[in-house]
Amino acid sequence: MSQDHTHIRPWRHIERRKSRQIFVGKVPVGGDAPISVQSMTNTLTADAAATIDQVRQLEEAGADIVRVSCPDVESTAALSTIVRESKVPIVADIHFHYRRGIEAAKAGAACLRINPGNIGSAARVKDVIQAARDHGCSMRIGVNAGSLEKELLEKYGEPCPDAMVESALSHARILQDHDFHNFKISVKASDIFMTVAAYNQLADAIDCPLHLGITEAGALRTGTVKSAIGMGNLLWAGIGDTIRVSLAADPVEEIKVGFDLLKSLGLRHRGVNIIACPSCARQGFNVIKTVEALEERLAHIATPMSLSIIGCVVNGPGEALMTDLGFTGGGKGSGMVYMAGKPDHKLANEDMVEHIVGLVEQRAAELKAAELQAQAAE
Repeated sequence: MSQDHTHIRPWRHIERRKSRQIFVGKVPVGGDAPISVQSMTNTLTADAAATIDQVRQLEEAGADIVRVSCPDVESTAALSTIVRESKVPIVADIHFHYRRGIEAAKAGAACLRINPGNIGSAARVKDVIQAARDHGCSMRIGVNAGSLEKELLEKYGEPCPDAMVESALSHARILQDHDFHNFKISVKASDIFMTVAAYNQLADAIDCPLHLGITEAGALRTGTVKSAIGMGNLLWAGIGDTIRVSLAADPVEEIKVGFDLLKSLGLRHRGVNIIACPSCARQGFNVIKTVEALEERLAHIATPMSLSIIGCVVNGPGEALMTDLGFTGGGKGSGMVYMAGKPDHKLANEDMVEHIVGLVEQRAAELKAAELQAQAAE
């Protein structure tokens, strides 16, 4: 079986914006690097044990980068322990108190996120830049429509794309004037139209990597929809080098949605992509319950693979042609298993979940072994 039958189709190709590359720890962001997926912990950072536990959950879900908030000295004091215990780079989120940025850099943060609207004067930003330089940190200029500088709100009357981009570029110039170029920018709003317009303007104005997000998007369902529309629009246009889906939900869900978004656009592949019909009276088995069970049982698989679960033979064989594995309901308590797009063997509905899980795990192990063998040969 091939890993993915869809990525070779030229009409699915997205030409990404050319940005310069920076590093967040060992993770490349921008250039030709894969679009990284990140989330943010919601534990008290001062509680190192609880934060480390959540970071590990995010790592298991596939997070490339994790951000933690550093609102007080107790948080930055715990940061060195968190960084030491984490497998992924840790970004320190800094607001209001520029000294927290300096402390976070000393504690080993891979990146400092500063908000131009509340970090303070240019002199204070300069001190944070020097700390980042001294300790090998990258930086993110994080512009948010809800916390724009007072003078920009007075100039434009309200938050708008022009104000957000002006804020971002003015602070980028501060970094550039101090010969610091290891930075990325975000211009987030909860309004989809404002966000997309701002990122489009910014993409044309500067070559640094862009961190995408629809801020305060909402709960799991509504936030996923808003993020998919806004970030999907930008990613389809080739804009975006790292993403964070902002949900009022378990942070692990942000990672899941992020990868699903990238998989849907053919920009990145991780785990099993299940293609399933919505089910109808033609279904030969309970599609909804089957897919729910398979999603839960296959959540641990990181190897890219496609799986079609279709209730009947109207679209089932055609979908199976496009996927690594497939099952199509055929009636009379059984269906057909497809391997690499071809019918392979019949299977009783009652054995379906266990059997398919076994096939996926077997294939994942084979692909992992082949990957390790290829690495050893190099």
